[in-house]
Amino acid sequence: MIPAKFAPALFAFLLSGTMSLLVSGIATVRNAGTVEGVAGPWMAAWLPSWLIAFPVVLVVAPAVRRVVNVLVRA
Repeated sequence: MIPAKFAPALFAFLLSGTMSLLVSGIATVRNAGTVEGVAGPWMAAWLPSWLIAFPVVLVVAPAVRRVVNVLVRA
């Protein structure tokens, strides 16, 4: 098991991977259509997207949490 102190990083890793997978898949299918072999370009788009999304989530998440805390009643 992973120590609890790594939970925020693991959450960011999994969330950024899932979101970038879905968004790059939608964009790839919209541009290429549902053609045979679309998985190759999709993966080629997804991996660099994930490399960008993961550190962005790590940096942006604390600011978003603060905004949510301001907008939500305790």
